[in-house]
Amino acid sequence: MLGFFVTTLISALGLLVVDLAVPGVTIATFPAALLAAISIGLVNSFIKPVLSVLSLPINLLTLGSFSLIVNGVCFWLAALLVPGFTVHGLLAIVLAPVVLSLASTFLNKYFAQRGIGQSLLGSNSEAVLEAGEQ
Repeated sequence: MLGFFVTTLISALGLLVVDLAVPGVTIATFPAALLAAISIGLVNSFIKPVLSVLSLPINLLTLGSFSLIVNGVCFWLAALLVPGFTVHGLLAIVLAPVVLSLASTFLNKYFAQRGIGQSLLGSNSEAVLEAGEQ
Protein backbone atom coordinates (compact mmCIF):
# COMPACT_ATOMS: atom_id res chain seq x y z
CA MET A 1 0.00 0.00 0.00
CA LEU A 2 2.86 2.34 0.80
CA GLY A 3 4.31 1.63 -2.64
CA PHE A 4 1.11 2.85 -4.30
CA PHE A 5 1.21 6.13 -2.37
CA VAL A 6 4.89 6.70 -3.09
CA THR A 7 4.40 5.91 -6.78
CA THR A 8 1.43 8.28 -6.98
CA LEU A 9 3.37 11.02 -5.21
CA ILE A 10 6.35 10.58 -7.55
CA SER A 11 4.05 10.68 -10.58
CA ALA A 12 2.44 13.87 -9.26
CA LEU A 13 5.87 15.45 -8.79
CA GLY A 14 6.77 14.34 -12.31
CA LEU A 15 3.62 16.00 -13.60
CA LEU A 16 4.65 19.24 -11.91
CA VAL A 17 7.98 18.97 -13.78
CA VAL A 18 6.02 18.46 -17.01
CA ASP A 19 3.97 21.58 -16.18
CA LEU A 20 7.20 23.59 -15.96
CA ALA A 21 9.00 22.03 -18.92
CA VAL A 22 6.36 21.51 -21.61
CA PRO A 23 4.44 24.43 -23.07
CA GLY A 24 0.76 23.59 -23.40
CA VAL A 25 0.48 21.51 -20.22
CA THR A 26 -1.13 23.25 -17.25
CA ILE A 27 -1.66 21.86 -13.77
CA ALA A 28 -3.48 24.25 -11.44
CA THR A 29 -2.70 22.78 -8.00
CA PHE A 30 -0.87 19.92 -6.32
CA PRO A 31 -4.14 18.07 -5.56
CA ALA A 32 -4.93 18.31 -9.27
CA ALA A 33 -1.51 16.76 -9.95
CA LEU A 34 -2.30 13.91 -7.55
CA LEU A 35 -5.65 13.28 -9.25
CA ALA A 36 -3.96 13.50 -12.64
CA ALA A 37 -1.38 10.90 -11.59
CA ILE A 38 -4.16 8.52 -10.55
CA SER A 39 -6.08 9.29 -13.74
CA ILE A 40 -3.03 8.59 -15.92
CA GLY A 41 -2.51 5.30 -14.13
CA LEU A 42 -6.11 4.26 -14.69
CA VAL A 43 -6.12 5.31 -18.36
CA ASN A 44 -2.83 3.48 -18.93
CA SER A 45 -4.22 0.38 -17.24
CA PHE A 46 -7.59 0.14 -19.00
CA ILE A 47 -7.64 2.20 -22.20
CA LYS A 48 -4.05 2.08 -23.43
CA PRO A 49 -3.98 -1.71 -24.00
CA VAL A 50 -7.08 -1.43 -26.20
CA LEU A 51 -5.58 1.48 -28.17
CA SER A 52 -2.29 -0.39 -28.53
CA VAL A 53 -3.98 -3.45 -30.01
CA LEU A 54 -6.15 -1.36 -32.35
CA SER A 55 -3.13 0.62 -33.56
CA LEU A 56 -0.88 -2.40 -34.00
CA PRO A 57 -0.90 -2.35 -37.85
CA ILE A 58 0.13 1.31 -38.05
CA ASN A 59 2.59 0.78 -35.21
CA LEU A 60 4.25 -1.98 -37.23
CA LEU A 61 4.42 0.25 -40.31
CA THR A 62 6.03 3.08 -38.33
CA LEU A 63 8.42 0.69 -36.54
CA GLY A 64 6.95 1.56 -33.16
CA SER A 65 6.99 5.33 -33.50
CA PHE A 66 3.20 5.47 -33.38
CA SER A 67 3.46 4.45 -29.72
CA LEU A 68 4.35 8.08 -28.98
CA ILE A 69 0.98 9.10 -30.38
CA VAL A 70 -0.85 6.41 -28.37
CA ASN A 71 0.91 7.61 -25.19
CA GLY A 72 -0.03 11.19 -26.02
CA VAL A 73 -3.66 10.31 -26.60
CA CYS A 74 -3.79 8.52 -23.24
CA PHE A 75 -2.19 11.55 -21.57
CA TRP A 76 -4.76 13.81 -23.22
CA LEU A 77 -7.65 11.53 -22.19
CA ALA A 78 -6.44 11.65 -18.59
CA ALA A 79 -6.39 15.45 -18.81
CA LEU A 80 -10.04 15.42 -19.88
CA LEU A 81 -10.99 13.59 -16.69
CA VAL A 82 -9.28 15.90 -14.17
CA PRO A 83 -10.31 19.51 -13.57
CA GLY A 84 -7.25 21.73 -13.28
CA PHE A 85 -5.19 19.59 -15.67
CA THR A 86 -5.18 20.68 -19.31
CA VAL A 87 -3.18 19.76 -22.39
CA HIS A 88 -3.22 22.01 -25.46
CA GLY A 89 -1.45 21.40 -28.74
CA LEU A 90 0.15 18.51 -30.59
CA LEU A 91 3.61 19.25 -29.22
CA ALA A 92 2.32 18.96 -25.65
CA ILE A 93 0.42 15.76 -26.44
CA VAL A 94 3.53 14.06 -27.85
CA LEU A 95 6.26 15.58 -25.67
CA ALA A 96 4.59 15.57 -22.24
CA PRO A 97 4.47 11.76 -21.76
CA VAL A 98 8.16 11.54 -22.70
CA VAL A 99 9.11 14.24 -20.18
CA LEU A 100 6.87 12.60 -17.56
CA SER A 101 8.61 9.28 -18.10
CA LEU A 102 12.06 10.85 -17.75
CA ALA A 103 11.09 12.87 -14.66
CA SER A 104 9.42 9.89 -12.98
CA THR A 105 12.42 7.67 -13.68
CA PHE A 106 14.78 10.25 -12.19
CA LEU A 107 12.57 10.78 -9.12
CA ASN A 108 12.12 7.02 -8.58
CA LYS A 109 15.89 6.50 -8.64
CA TYR A 110 16.45 9.51 -6.38
CA PHE A 111 14.02 8.30 -3.72
CA ALA A 112 15.17 4.67 -4.00
CA GLN A 113 18.80 5.67 -3.35
CA ARG A 114 17.71 7.45 -0.19
CA GLY A 115 15.46 4.60 0.93
CA ILE A 116 12.35 6.77 0.94
CA GLY A 117 9.22 4.66 0.60
CA GLN A 118 11.02 1.48 1.58
CA SER A 119 10.93 1.91 5.37
CA LEU A 120 8.31 -0.80 5.83
CA LEU A 121 10.28 -3.19 3.65
CA GLY A 122 13.67 -2.43 5.18
CA SER A 123 13.94 -5.04 7.93
CA ASN A 124 12.15 -7.77 5.96
CA SER A 125 14.17 -7.26 2.76
CA GLU A 126 17.44 -7.29 4.73
CA ALA A 127 16.45 -10.62 6.28
CA VAL A 128 15.60 -12.04 2.86
CA LEU A 129 18.91 -10.80 1.44
CA GLU A 130 20.88 -12.29 4.33
CA ALA A 131 19.08 -15.62 3.93
CA GLY A 132 19.86 -15.61 0.20
CA GLU A 133 23.57 -15.00 0.77
CA GLN A 134 23.97 -18.01 3.09
